[in-house]
Amino acid sequence: MGLTVAMGGKGGTGKTTVAGLLIRYLIDHGMKPVLAVDADSNSNLNEVLGVALNETLGDAREQMKTDVPVGMTKDIYMELKVEQSLVEGDGFDLIAMGRPEGAGCYCAANNLLSGLLDRLIESYDYLVVDNEAGMEHFSRLTQKDIDLLLLVSDPSRRGLTAACRIVELVASLPIRIGGKMLVVNQVRVTPESWPEDVIKTFKEDEIAIFPADPVLAEYDRTGKPTALLPADSAVAQAAMALFDALIAKYRK
Repeated sequence: MGLTVAMGGKGGTGKTTVAGLLIRYLIDHGMKPVLAVDADSNSNLNEVLGVALNETLGDAREQMKTDVPVGMTKDIYMELKVEQSLVEGDGFDLIAMGRPEGAGCYCAANNLLSGLLDRLIESYDYLVVDNEAGMEHFSRLTQKDIDLLLLVSDPSRRGLTAACRIVELVASLPIRIGGKMLVVNQVRVTPESWPEDVIKTFKEDEIAIFPADPVLAEYDRTGKPTALLPADSAVAQAAMALFDALIAKYRK
């Protein structure tokens, strides 16, 4: 049994918080260990999960240019850096992609990392990838086999359009998608209808609503890990109910 979930959507819509709540759900229901991949260059999934992040794979890409010890191949060096970048949490492991800081070509390093990540992922039955906001990361084909594509939007027209465009892009790529779900987050008033592109892209049972939640806002304001929201908070209740249905449908 297993599950691979890829997160997508416009920035600032709560995508990382939803990823954190999903990871918490999997762990609480005995579906562990989970490999959490923070594929956002602005890494903050660790903050949502409440763990420290000391190094990213972006750091490894930088260091490979100058720091490979004499007598060590780049392949072995990068494998060592992947192991050092892995953060062990309670029921999950986290690895953050980060980003390169300097100029120059990172093709060789990226190819090495892609192969190493493929091997790492094979060791986990449960995988949650918090992708960078927007669409480009899907074009890179870093994930080719996804059980559930979870799009997160706020109620704004731009957020909803971004979610629809990601689905359209993914459908044009050689990626297996088991299913998709749109989570409309931060909703204060349930809309009477959805824009035409949302209706065209998502079936009625592929749209979920998460309410605006003052408890979540307080956690964000004070820097508390939002994956650890109280079980009776509005967002946590909505998330756990949704995950019950999704896991039953998409878990292999």
